[in-house]
Amino acid sequence: MAHPKRKISKTRRDKRRTHYKAVADNISVCQTTGQTHLSHRAHWHEGKLYYKGMVVIEKEVAV
Repeated sequence: MAHPKRKISKTRRDKRRTHYKAVADNISVCQTTGQTHLSHRAHWHEGKLYYKGMVVIEKEVAV
């Protein structure tokens, strides 16, 4: 395994790491329910699974 000849300074190390940034999630509002959710993801609302404003699955309630 390779070993460095000299210690890399904190400044030089941190300059290299400046490109790693945290990115906020893309949050959108459903046109049908008005609920916020992650973009391009299905979300549950009142027992129904919505995707692109349409019901995909309805959860049946057992009596």
